[in-house]
Amino acid sequence: MTDPLSDRNIVVTGGEGALGLVVVRRLLQAGATCHLPSRRMGASASIAPDERVHVVGGVELTDQAAVDRFYDALPALWASVHLAGGFAMAGIVDTTGADFLRMIEANALTAFLCSRAAVRVMRRTGDGGRIVNVSARPGIDPRKGAQMAAYAASKAAVTALTIALAEELKGERILVNALAPSTLDTPANRRAMPDADTSRWLAPEAAAEAVLQLVSPANRQISGAVLPMYARA
Repeated sequence: MTDPLSDRNIVVTGGEGALGLVVVRRLLQAGATCHLPSRRMGASASIAPDERVHVVGGVELTDQAAVDRFYDALPALWASVHLAGGFAMAGIVDTTGADFLRMIEANALTAFLCSRAAVRVMRRTGDGGRIVNVSARPGIDPRKGAQMAAYAASKAAVTALTIALAEELKGERILVNALAPSTLDTPANRRAMPDADTSRWLAPEAAAEAVLQLVSPANRQISGAVLPMYARA
């Protein structure tokens, strides 16, 4: 059986992170060629050498010109998976305007710029495509955003962007969806919350499988979905 993503080029932002590494590995298993923008220059020790993984350094995802240059240099693009982002937790009084803007830039602005650039490149071939963003549980249920209002607002913006863009592109066969995971079971989260009940956390492998399903050519209908992914309520 032919790999479902054979000869398909897919961007994965945040591909060097804990979730990104799992997503890239799953996409490679399905035959994809992955293109990873990175802020740092030079090879990453976290990425195993693979002829189908291309890491491009010096790409600041909050810089429209840098994002456009990265996407414009790609071969025919099938999908863009946006995993890059940031997290901050603090009460409203302890959150400054600068803190709020940092969350908006890290989460909403980067998703907007990458989606924008991906659509421009996909339109060149006219073959459609797939965009997958990452919101979060507070981004669809703001009551879960207590003590992290700036983060919740930025992820809610990702949710709105995803749904609005799906509607805008529905006649172009470019499907736009997002995941809304609860806390991911990553080494960094385990270090930050050593006393937490990790049985309630989401395995990165589960998120990667959802990404695969959404970017697959077999997905011809699902667009505008923001999928809640909670290990346990």
